[in-house]
Amino acid sequence: MIRPAIAADLPAIAGIYEEILSAEDARPASYTNWMRGKYPTLDTARGALEAGTLWTAEEDGEIYGAAILNGVQLPEYDAIPWQFPADRDRVAVIHTLVISPRWAGRGKAREFVAFCESQARRQGKAVMRLDTYEGNAPANAMYPRLGYRLAGGTEFFFQGFIHEVLNCYEKLL
Repeated sequence: MIRPAIAADLPAIAGIYEEILSAEDARPASYTNWMRGKYPTLDTARGALEAGTLWTAEEDGEIYGAAILNGVQLPEYDAIPWQFPADRDRVAVIHTLVISPRWAGRGKAREFVAFCESQARRQGKAVMRLDTYEGNAPANAMYPRLGYRLAGGTEFFFQGFIHEVLNCYEKLL
């Protein structure tokens, strides 16, 4: 079940961030380019919860995923040659979609993306956008399979401390 997050979910969501960062530490190459203690953190989830944009996924009483769904497009999005232009109020953006590594390989990320698309349609959005680190092989393979178009990549100065190239994807809803 995917539902709006509540305050009691925050420790579990922060725990998933840590699980992912620990998996990154064990891998020879980073898929996320995230930084422990800087992004994502409990405060990341708390801010989205307070904004009413944090969603969580649970099954059998265990929280296994979370995502932020809003219309916030980072300034770097202006450098992307979007095929599907849309007024800012007609665009939804998926941020910080996470699935616990313990739940990997079960199609949960695909389910979460489909949920975000349905939720955005209910909100009257016409286009979904998202970005992912250029080195995130799993995400860069998944999004095109889900009908997303690679609109381009550009250097971001994410959160004011991470220089990275992010691939930007879009899909008509």
